[in-house]
Amino acid sequence: MSRQSFPRCLRLLNAEEYRNVFDKAVYKVHGKGLMALAMPNELGHPRLGLIVSKKNVRRAVDRNRFKRLVRESVRLQQGRLPAVDIVVLAKRGVQELDNDTLHRQIHGMWRRLERDARNASLITT
Repeated sequence: MSRQSFPRCLRLLNAEEYRNVFDKAVYKVHGKGLMALAMPNELGHPRLGLIVSKKNVRRAVDRNRFKRLVRESVRLQQGRLPAVDIVVLAKRGVQELDNDTLHRQIHGMWRRLERDARNASLITT
């Protein structure tokens, strides 16, 4: 049976790691109802942090659904994503998106992030 969890090594764990991403974000990717900030890391795999405020997403069930869908997307795409620390922020109105639309938005953000990281590495080499 395959392991379906979201391991600690794929998470941003403390305030300092989040602060580093906010202060040193190299990539900024927008989607409808969400935004991702990212900065390169030296770990060889992506790490994810989520920020979903009660102010923007009122109901706990909606906040949990958003976090679950983003985590699942990262877990499935981790082989394709560049080695970056990512913070995904939920914006007002994200709870109005259905699962299919939200999944497409997240997948599109990962493609743009992958493209931006690839272009940045081509420029530096």
